[in-house]
Amino acid sequence: MPRFSVIVPAYKVQAYLTACLESVLSQSYEDLELIAVDDRSPDACGELVDEFAARDPRVRAVHLARNSGPGPARNAGTAEASGDYLLFLDGDDTLAPHALRAIADRLKETGEPDVLVHGHALVHWTGERVHDAFEALLTEQGPAPFRLEDRPALLRVPAVAWNKAYRREFVERAGLAFPPGRHPDLPWTYPALTAAESIATLDRACVHHRRHRGGEPLDTAGRFDLFDLFDQYDRVFAYVDARPELAQWRPVLFHRMVDHLSAVFTDRDRLPRGTRAEFLRRARDHYRAHRTPGHPVPARSRLRHTVIRLGLHRTQRLAELARSVGRRTARPAVRLAKSLHAAALRLHYRVQLRLPLREDRAVFAAYGGRGHSCNPGALEEAFRTFAPHIRTAWIADPEHHHTVPTATRRLRPGTAAHWTALARSKYLVDNTDFDRRLVKRPGQILVQTQHGTPLKHMGLDLQERPAAAGDLDFEAMLSGVDQWDYLLSPNRHTTLTWERVYPGRYTTLPYGYPRNDVFQRATSEDVRRLRESLGIPEGSVAILYAPTHRDYRRTQRAALDLDRVLRRLGPRFVVLARAHHRHGGPLVSPATGRVVDVSDHPSVESLCLASDALVTDYSSLMFDYANLDRPIVIHTDDREAYEAARGTYFDLRSFAPGAVARSEDELIDIFATGHWRGSRSTQLRSAFRERFCPYDDGRAAERVVRHVVLGETGLPAVVPLAERHPVPSAAAALDRSPLATVPRPATHSPVTETR
Repeated sequence: MPRFSVIVPAYKVQAYLTACLESVLSQSYEDLELIAVDDRSPDACGELVDEFAARDPRVRAVHLARNSGPGPARNAGTAEASGDYLLFLDGDDTLAPHALRAIADRLKETGEPDVLVHGHALVHWTGERVHDAFEALLTEQGPAPFRLEDRPALLRVPAVAWNKAYRREFVERAGLAFPPGRHPDLPWTYPALTAAESIATLDRACVHHRRHRGGEPLDTAGRFDLFDLFDQYDRVFAYVDARPELAQWRPVLFHRMVDHLSAVFTDRDRLPRGTRAEFLRRARDHYRAHRTPGHPVPARSRLRHTVIRLGLHRTQRLAELARSVGRRTARPAVRLAKSLHAAALRLHYRVQLRLPLREDRAVFAAYGGRGHSCNPGALEEAFRTFAPHIRTAWIADPEHHHTVPTATRRLRPGTAAHWTALARSKYLVDNTDFDRRLVKRPGQILVQTQHGTPLKHMGLDLQERPAAAGDLDFEAMLSGVDQWDYLLSPNRHTTLTWERVYPGRYTTLPYGYPRNDVFQRATSEDVRRLRESLGIPEGSVAILYAPTHRDYRRTQRAALDLDRVLRRLGPRFVVLARAHHRHGGPLVSPATGRVVDVSDHPSVESLCLASDALVTDYSSLMFDYANLDRPIVIHTDDREAYEAARGTYFDLRSFAPGAVARSEDELIDIFATGHWRGSRSTQLRSAFRERFCPYDDGRAAERVVRHVVLGETGLPAVVPLAERHPVPSAAAALDRSPLATVPRPATHSPVTETR
């Protein structure tokens, strides 16, 4: 009996089905069965399902005799399921990496609840990924598991089947089944939540749900499928009415129905012209049929209820006009409210600054509100390990809260809790700068970690580089430097550069970069698991492509045609494409074939471990990657433009970590001939490591915590480079001879040619 049965109905999703099924089979948690249901799809879905079933014994193919819709297709999959828990995915959705492991851990932690509600992200057709607006409802609130009475707000979470895991025994006991129609999730989700005796939540986006272009499709009868909502709500109330123990939920579900129907009716883009009056008439009939007398309507909902109850189409139009006028007149009031709120926060911060420091508190941040990562992330873990008496908190925007460990408090920027933490925590750790309004108090200790070895010009050196400096306020930058107590450095070059371009009275700690500790601690099993989670086929050579930001370009783009590179190199190579965090979007669009976009992956260190080689240009990632002692190839096709706009501290061609390509064809040639990991490349990398990796021995974070927090002077000695044994890459563990025989493509230019 597997732990999970993942059920995927497939109908006209041939372009996305492969990615969907791969996302399930590549999970790091392997105790699963995948039931793929071909809903008599007219495209290639049935063939794809059979191909996966032939390839992996965990896949079971189910073919329906006729097209039945998503509800009956899910029922067919459920009938074949044998797992402890059921999960449902649409055929164009994907499971996030490690999602099943996170769900399994949470189920075990909360005592095997009937239903686990987890987060999701919406992936728009443009490639934009947005976390669900109701994700905050999934954060920890009291004990778990619980009943719906304890947290009724969960009914506001989207009523869909694919954002939950269901215990199969509970599904059978509760008599749950999906009905026909276009909205079968409603009569499944509401009964599941109300009937469950135990519920738990997981505030992590486990599913990426695709949003397509275009509006609502027509059903088989030619009507717009939004009219199907009425039949589905009839089924919801029929389920509740048949079970007296659920009667308390009837008025709550009635309000949810009215809000839902009102939202559909008032959204002028969802109902086609000529159908609004009919929709409102049907909504009025359902209001009267399902209303529970004796339950008052909340004041904020009275207009919606009145419009639906009386079918007042023209009244609704007048209300929309009134709201439009109200919005215009409300803008000054909103600006005033924001000003008052800001003033209240400033007053709150001043009050907190006068209260005693909390010696047992530390607050962390990275990249101006992004998730748990980089040097601050590694230090936060080290605080909990070596100084467990210190309580840690992490400042991040809500969409990144899922990356923060559960043992760490999560703070949203600009809130009272955020300003309280900045005012009263003894330890402040960041890799950029905290809010410029920060007032550093006597007794507070600010650790500036930075986030890379400087190759490109930084700090005061940007005064001569206006294209790169942009609107950088140098005076404000130096005011921030004056607040630093400690600055981390991984090598002598970095120490000398930082102390010159960021002059201040801080103390430099040449202990190494904490984020690189994982390179010395990781095992071959960790590498295998990471490659599996990323979908890297066994025996492949994975190239991590991570270019840096270009200050002289208004729009960022990949300098390489990655599909062409892979076509020339052959099927053994795959590329993990990672955009710079300032890129603002994926590096490749869309990611297809053997090119995997990993720009949103929360850990670049994990990507380094999973890869066999790095291709970059001027990114500081090369200095960190060198700690792995794996091949690095530099691609610099715009050296003159980059030097003119940003400038570098040394000529990378004269002191490179490996082979240097000045064109795409040269890069192909370097890999095709095996030069990327030849003896000359190894010699260059060895010299590069000696210069730039003297301290990164796996204990950098420990040294920082022992010195800064515990006040120790006898710190762990640095392990010499010759005695370090970082985990080898997957390719290095294989016989090299097959790679050396990869046919060399015909190049259009010699190795010395420039583009």
